[in-house]
Amino acid sequence: MTTKRKLIKIYTPKEERGFLGQGHTARSLLMGNFSETDPFIALMDDMLDKKDNSPAGGPHPHAGFETVSLLVDGKITEMLESMKKGDFQIMTAGSGIVHTETINQPTKGRLFQLWLNLPKKNRWTTPRLQILPSEHTPVSEQNGINLRMYSGSLDGLSSPIQNYVPLILAEITMNSGAATTLKIPANFNTFLVAINGTVEVGEDKKLLTKDQVGWLNHFDDDSQSDLILKAGEEGVRLVLYAAKPLGEEIVSHGPFIADHSDEIQKLYQEYRTGKMKHISKSPVSQRITY
Repeated sequence: MTTKRKLIKIYTPKEERGFLGQGHTARSLLMGNFSETDPFIALMDDMLDKKDNSPAGGPHPHAGFETVSLLVDGKITEMLESMKKGDFQIMTAGSGIVHTETINQPTKGRLFQLWLNLPKKNRWTTPRLQILPSEHTPVSEQNGINLRMYSGSLDGLSSPIQNYVPLILAEITMNSGAATTLKIPANFNTFLVAINGTVEVGEDKKLLTKDQVGWLNHFDDDSQSDLILKAGEEGVRLVLYAAKPLGEEIVSHGPFIADHSDEIQKLYQEYRTGKMKHISKSPVSQRITY
């Protein structure tokens, strides 16, 4: 008998002023302890409406995890790493890398950026950047449902992205009343982010609405489970995140993730002494565009 998934936690994250200042609103989409969200460390919903030409942001380091970025709407024009709607990037910070997020012109866009844990055995792997442009993203459209596959496999679609942690990330747009049943490993920690519209989730038809985050129940076995979705009258657009928990403790401080606190100090020292390279100066083999 196939396991059925259902919503067990629903909340609406609060908007706050973002670190880029004027024109930047941010929402933290993950709530709860890391033991509950494993392997998801953090997820920010950054809404930008910058109207001037003054520089905002700048270069900064990361190590010990991966940043997983999806531009939901608009266009973000940065000095080095611009993105348009539907573009997707995974930067494996690994042993340590510097990247630049400097916006120095009017920009309007909405970005989901996830911090995804790395397994201990891959914590200090060689950094790399994977770019999946919108126009090369696997897409299916049938029965009033549009599915864009950014990472992993779902409903017959597979992304070319290479993963250290099994990660399913898809954007799903459903017309009014459209319904589907998606197969997801039962032991994957899974949540949905509703961008707009409404959707009934599971056999008990719990409602998820615009700007809400909904977490599903999950199980210990690796069999397939059913996720039943039915769009409301106005349709729905949502992003699905699902990944296998690692069950490994982490230490987090600033831009770094590690296994022990002394490793954090070492990373700060490496950054301050210029030992961390900028991703733009990495070999071509470490910068993959699909």
